[in-house]
Amino acid sequence: MTDTGSSHPHPAPAGCPVHPDAIRLAGLEYQQTPSQLYRALRREHGAVAPVLLDGDIPAWLVLGYSEVTYVTSHDELFARDSRRWNQWENIPDDWPLMPFVGYQPSVLFTEGAEHRRRAGVITEALEGVDQFELARDAQLIAEELIAAFAGSGQAELMTSYAHALPMRVVVQMCGMPTSGDDTRQLVDDLRISLDAAEGDDPVAAYARVGERLRQLVKDKRVAPGPDVTSRMIQHPAGLTDEEIVQDLISVIAAAQQPTANWICNTLRLLLTDERFAVNVSGGRLSVGEALNEVLWLDTPTQNFIGRWAVRDTQLGGRHIKAGDCVVMGLAAANTDPQIWPEAHVGAENAAHLSFSNGEHRCPYPAPLLADVMARTAVETLLERLPDLVLAVEPEELSWRPSIWMRGLTALPVQFTPVVQ
Repeated sequence: MTDTGSSHPHPAPAGCPVHPDAIRLAGLEYQQTPSQLYRALRREHGAVAPVLLDGDIPAWLVLGYSEVTYVTSHDELFARDSRRWNQWENIPDDWPLMPFVGYQPSVLFTEGAEHRRRAGVITEALEGVDQFELARDAQLIAEELIAAFAGSGQAELMTSYAHALPMRVVVQMCGMPTSGDDTRQLVDDLRISLDAAEGDDPVAAYARVGERLRQLVKDKRVAPGPDVTSRMIQHPAGLTDEEIVQDLISVIAAAQQPTANWICNTLRLLLTDERFAVNVSGGRLSVGEALNEVLWLDTPTQNFIGRWAVRDTQLGGRHIKAGDCVVMGLAAANTDPQIWPEAHVGAENAAHLSFSNGEHRCPYPAPLLADVMARTAVETLLERLPDLVLAVEPEELSWRPSIWMRGLTALPVQFTPVVQ
């Protein structure tokens, strides 16, 4: 048995695996003000709370900073292979979270030496991306997107800018065309897979993503180029086509939607917080501070599913059974009062868990590339449209109904029209 040292032990549920005090991770309160729910869960349950996923499937939500760090640092206790889950007999094939937890031969679910091999290929493929060229490409794409709405004096930035920019940058990095119906369908299917709205079919969308990327890998084997996909194909580790497809899905998904939310959440902060709004167009330092503060307070990936207990163990005073699912509460951990006394979150440091932690964290240099995209997007927009303001009251902005991703449904703005 291993313990993180947290106090307030709670007895394990008797008989039924569903804890009697488990909270459903759903509802309007969670969608719009998750920080309040995290505080309530922490008060009632401590650092590890019993929760219910879609279909009332039991899991544990890890709320504490030290506890999330512990889980992500101890792969021998909390591993990534979801086939360990003790709830599979209760999971239907069309379960909405299947794209997150259904085992795939991707880097996300590998462990030990195999994970290091796969992550090494991704790392070296991403290291081949020149950050100065990336910034230049991102700026050119940003200017093209801005030009499309600059003359109108108004825009909805989530769709026309924050989502579109990383999409185009990422597909270009991977060697796909930056526009066209094929690419748009791919990105839309990725969004549905990660952050399905009502009426979406995330399982079918995920299947279509795989089909499109299989074709890309075939094309790049015939005609390689200076892109991430080609470097993965040519790597001496000799990954199979299917391994490359699965790992490309991980790379694109991690780079696109979270970066879009990072951009939009930062723009929201700059446009609604008086600390930044005084001279929003001028200070590059302010943009950097805002980007980092968002990672602490409105991190694009709120919760990450998951880890699975390798054996019975203790975490935060809870008895975790072998095969239990553990959800990493990244947003809750980032605002843990144990690390921020007096409720003051000091956004000046970068010890947040927004890119996770341990061997399975976002591979270097992915966070640096995401920062280049996000910073370029925000700075270019503010430089081109210096009098940018919200077109609605701040309280009218609404968040997407997701417990996993933190992003606005829309960010309407207005500004003085720019004649091209």
